[in-house]
Amino acid sequence: MTYLLVRAAGRAEAARLDLDQFSRAAGLHPDLVRRLVALGLLEPHRDADGALWFSRSDLATVARIQRLRAGFGLNYAALGLVVDLLDRVAVLECALRESRLQTRFLPRETPRTSTRPIGG
Repeated sequence: MTYLLVRAAGRAEAARLDLDQFSRAAGLHPDLVRRLVALGLLEPHRDADGALWFSRSDLATVARIQRLRAGFGLNYAALGLVVDLLDRVAVLECALRESRLQTRFLPRETPRTSTRPIGG
């Protein structure tokens, strides 16, 4: 017999968390979550009524923000800059890694030999 370890998110509602659910899951006060949204550190979806809906991946974003804040002692406004810079560095490192892989597997040019006769 097999058991599901994780519930499948077949419905769109199952994959989204409202503000209270997200706050509880993240271990943050709802006002702090609203502040993170206002600072642009979180980008939830808004429904027609203006309610905030978060994805489960936003929980990882909040964890990253909390780790950076604790590690560097920065305020939340400064964290926006740090997160943007870290994301840019990650993109550049990925591009560099890809370019190194492409050049590693490109066929090398054979050395050109002179067509001039020796001693002539």
